[in-house]
Amino acid sequence: MALVEVVSSSAKQAEQLRQDGNTYFKKERFGAAIDAYTEAITLCPNVPVYWTNRALCHRKRNDWNRVEEDCRRAIQLDHSSFKAHYMLGLALQQKHEYTEGVKELERAMDLGRGANPNSYMVEEIWQELAKAKYLEWEHESTKHTWELQTLKEACESALEEKHFLDTSQTEGVSDEATEANSAELELLGQVFAKAAEDNRPREVPDYLCCKITLDIFRDPVITPSGITYERAVLLDHLKQVGEFDPTTRELLYESQLIPNLAIKDAVQAFLDKHGWAYKTD
Repeated sequence: MALVEVVSSSAKQAEQLRQDGNTYFKKERFGAAIDAYTEAITLCPNVPVYWTNRALCHRKRNDWNRVEEDCRRAIQLDHSSFKAHYMLGLALQQKHEYTEGVKELERAMDLGRGANPNSYMVEEIWQELAKAKYLEWEHESTKHTWELQTLKEACESALEEKHFLDTSQTEGVSDEATEANSAELELLGQVFAKAAEDNRPREVPDYLCCKITLDIFRDPVITPSGITYERAVLLDHLKQVGEFDPTTRELLYESQLIPNLAIKDAVQAFLDKHGWAYKTD
């Protein structure tokens, strides 16, 4: 019985310390908040929220190593903590570990949508995920561009050397040989230009964009009239403007919305191939 009372007392103290930490955090006294959460962790180390709260304070201080440590501990205790996955993803991005960071942000996005699809956190996670995906694409694109340019220069040198050897074995340089070499170099340039095409940003197809925001879909839903919208934007319309379809003006209720999985898959396929489309203004 005494042990139960001690455990109960520790839990109460830890919870009070968490509330104190929250108060300090709101006043932007991050050092004091960290101290309070640390004491709570000492009393009850198996409560995930104490670790994520402290990680948030470290994030405010840009102490990304400690953010990573606390988030990994929180995830060990609760694999479904989308806040822990989210902040871990941010910490990994700061370390330029883009691939692993994106995985954590994607996990956070999935968990956040499941918990509350209309939460402001889901929008925040999406923005960070899009930024991370764009940085990942930019990093790979720069590497790919450099590799293509290096290979192109090597091929051009090989053609020039071939031309030199061919013409050195004959007296004078014939117009035909020069024209053939020019044609080969031009064709080579076309081949490499085509190879670099996917790296060049262009317009996103209209069918992959919401009619209201004109942005690429994130969570598309289709209405009974057959029109697809971004879920969060349409729900805001139904709540703030009225319960009708923005395009057809027909009556529309939230319960009638159906996820447009075909468009969602098409968007993902497009983004997988064209990472530049993740860029947000």
